[in-house]
Amino acid sequence: MTGTLDTSNRATASVNLLAGEIVDRLAAGAARYRVAVSRGASGELLIDAGAKVAGGIDAGLLLVEICMGGLGRVALTPAPGASKWPFWLTVTSNDPVVACLASQYAGWSLAHEKFFALGSGPGRAQARVEKLFEELPYSDKADRVTIVLESGSPPPAEVVAKVATAAKVDPKNVAFVYAPTQSLAGGVQVVGRVLEVALHKAHELKFPLENIIDGIATAPLSPPHPDFVQAMGRTNDAIIYAGRAHLFVRGSAEAAKELAKNLPSSNSRDYGRPFAEVFKAYKGDFYKIDPSLFSPAEALVTAVETGETFRGGAIDEKLLDASFG
Repeated sequence: MTGTLDTSNRATASVNLLAGEIVDRLAAGAARYRVAVSRGASGELLIDAGAKVAGGIDAGLLLVEICMGGLGRVALTPAPGASKWPFWLTVTSNDPVVACLASQYAGWSLAHEKFFALGSGPGRAQARVEKLFEELPYSDKADRVTIVLESGSPPPAEVVAKVATAAKVDPKNVAFVYAPTQSLAGGVQVVGRVLEVALHKAHELKFPLENIIDGIATAPLSPPHPDFVQAMGRTNDAIIYAGRAHLFVRGSAEAAKELAKNLPSSNSRDYGRPFAEVFKAYKGDFYKIDPSLFSPAEALVTAVETGETFRGGAIDEKLLDASFG
């Protein structure tokens, strides 16, 4: 089975089947990747990538590609841009709308009693329960689905049933990969959203998604921290104060110029402090934080029909250093 899509010359592959191949590689290499593989009470596949196991950077890199439904690539390489933090994650996709918004975006609220997590990954494109999918024509139909959770525990049976029902598959054909933000794999998975954050901001700015044809983004690997708020702050600051995104778009040069101007995080009223401080200032209420803060620090937008490239924003090494320690 394959995914379905509009007629905008994008790939029609099933994000769940592509991601499933990566899930199988992670499970088969459990010892190498330092993950734990098990089956839950309903037969669901559970992969702990950093809660009760060490996990690691390699596992995190695979988590990023799973989140992107197999339509993105991520590499960890030395890169200039922040002298104290030389190792950066670089994410690419030639189908960024599907990879980032229909798959990677953590938009599915999965809660039961004391358990709460936002579901990410290709299973979202099959369930299509979020309002965002009213604007995304992509839908998937596969015999297996995968959800990634930024969580320190596996989902309860009620959440497993919710996902399986929405995706119209048997629970035994649902995979949950999870890791807390404080873990190495969890941190990599969040920083690996640097391109997705750019796509989401473009959507919030009402830039036509069908005009975004390719994308690449990079951000420094954040050091982990045992405290959740500090760990969360560092992963967000990697993108907010040092993330760079380059989008290739159709349409007018003026539209591309406006996107480059408005995309960077510096346009936010909450820009200027480490994210952990912002979070505490709002007493832990995410919804009080200015949504435009969740953006890369720097944006490049190329209008492919005119060959012009426009830039906005800049990396702030001082704020990155203040966050990373």
